[in-house]
Amino acid sequence: MMHKLATGVCALLATTSLAVSAHAETLFVQAGRLLADPATGKVETARTVVIENGKVARIADGYVSEPGGKVVDLKDSFVLPGLIDSHVHLTGQQGPTSRLDEVTQSSADQAMVGAGFARKTLMAGFTTVADLGAENHAIFALRDGIKRGDVIGPRIIAAGSAVSVHGGHGDVNGYSEEVMHVLRPTSVCSGADDCRRAVREQVWLGADIIKITATGGVLSNTAAGLAQQFSDAELAAIVETAHRMGRKVTAHAHGVDGINSFLKAGGDSIEHGTYLDADSIAAFKKNGAYLVPTLMAGDFVYRIATGPNNFLTPAQTAKALDAGPKMLAMARRAHDGGVKIAFGTDTGVSAHGDNAGEFALLVKAGLTPLEAIQTATVNAADHFSLSAEIGSLAPGKAGDLIAVKGDPLSDVTVLQHVTAVVKGGVVAK
Repeated sequence: MMHKLATGVCALLATTSLAVSAHAETLFVQAGRLLADPATGKVETARTVVIENGKVARIADGYVSEPGGKVVDLKDSFVLPGLIDSHVHLTGQQGPTSRLDEVTQSSADQAMVGAGFARKTLMAGFTTVADLGAENHAIFALRDGIKRGDVIGPRIIAAGSAVSVHGGHGDVNGYSEEVMHVLRPTSVCSGADDCRRAVREQVWLGADIIKITATGGVLSNTAAGLAQQFSDAELAAIVETAHRMGRKVTAHAHGVDGINSFLKAGGDSIEHGTYLDADSIAAFKKNGAYLVPTLMAGDFVYRIATGPNNFLTPAQTAKALDAGPKMLAMARRAHDGGVKIAFGTDTGVSAHGDNAGEFALLVKAGLTPLEAIQTATVNAADHFSLSAEIGSLAPGKAGDLIAVKGDPLSDVTVLQHVTAVVKGGVVAK
């Protein structure tokens, strides 16, 4: 576990620097109501968050300011930390042209598309995201461009290409053989040693976190089901290698066999988790692993599959009809069982900028509004070993905050209407 925690935290912090320009102005964010630390649920009134050099300097009583600083007047608003989405795909969005886009867009095109979606995501109140599956050059360039300040968007924890099995979810499916060979990412592997190679190569290319596809997936154009696709030996090799190289590993997993095998191998988190069972819940708790339920993705694919304008292929439709309706009950079981939940939407399946719709689905699954907010703040920060940097507002932490009208602790849907965004001490909205 030493590799998993000690080296993993250091490497992830190093590759997701929260530094901002030394010339960022001092902000005095005057908050009518302030939820500085969602872990406590304590709401304070008439507070000023003072942000210097991109970080919170102090939280003052009352409404204060100083000459030379900039006042952000949010006296009529509810202020809370910037939100974290633990599962997005910034470089594309599902729609009728998605399969054509795969063969007509270059990595540069995808980076440019991602820049537009990154801006939408930030304006929706998400100041940090994890991108869990995109062409390597596109997403790493977008991440680095945002870090430099060339592009407006959330800070990105980037996986790049998912580590996947030959022919499975994450490989290229449904085109001619010639096209599939050209498009196949180097992160596709077979056998334990080859999977070690794939993990090491992703780290070498710039991955902050390793994303794998432990089971079949809804949107791969293959009738291969949703069960486990990696062997147990391959899963063990992937997790061991990633941890040795200071990276956490998260697994796309629907089928219970893939969920349980990945957790048994020491995996850090599960994306989706559709068919988890009592053994899964016990393994989550034993490992301290996180579940990222992505309820919006299940809701979206089911609505498309049952709607009048279904653009999914027959293979995708069958899986959407199977998995989509089961995800809400899954999240309820996990929550009732005490599994740690981090907020994630799989946005890029659903529309970018609509990420906050996940909050209402989490509440529908049994979380309180405060618990739902915690999944996108303190929980998600812990999930990525970034609690010292983001997830709450305290001296020394990143100056990331958002504001809404109304009270999200009584009506979580107000988070779908963010009125102000500050990231790293810079007013974005």
